[in-house]
Amino acid sequence: MSAPGAHKPVSVLFVCLGNICRSPMAEGVFRRMTQADERVSVIDSAGTGAYHEGCPPDPRTMTVLADHGETEYDHLARKVRSSDFKDFDYILAMDGENLHHLRRSQRRIVKTSGADAAPAKVMLFGDFGGRQGEEVIDPYYGARDGFTIAYAQMTRFTNGFIEQVLSGVNSTREA
Repeated sequence: MSAPGAHKPVSVLFVCLGNICRSPMAEGVFRRMTQADERVSVIDSAGTGAYHEGCPPDPRTMTVLADHGETEYDHLARKVRSSDFKDFDYILAMDGENLHHLRRSQRRIVKTSGADAAPAKVMLFGDFGGRQGEEVIDPYYGARDGFTIAYAQMTRFTNGFIEQVLSGVNSTREA
């Protein structure tokens, strides 16, 4: 794991509840928007629950991604692992409930294994969108328009992340 703001590329993990709607969409959007950016190394997504472990993203997620040119995205849902808190620089939650779960898990890891075992910055992805505390409502039980709204949020949040975080990270071309 590289230190956030250092000269090494950053790694990002997106997290929602089941890892089939919001977090894979965030991962897909982020991948597309940073695909040629050497300031980013690893991008992944996971869920705080194992409800859909091993399943592909919701078809509505894939359709919305495809509508915006992301047709090569391939993912199977997984649950957040303790090692993620060491392997990723940023762990970005989609809502307050998942943020709370992640921070509680991080505190437990630090308590049992020390601060070096979980140095990731655990934050709400929506904090990068210009509205502190903004959450992505889970579109799973709704219609397709919820996925379209989530996509617009992910795009805005990714732009904010690029501006706020990646602007302070040098690429290998700049180093």
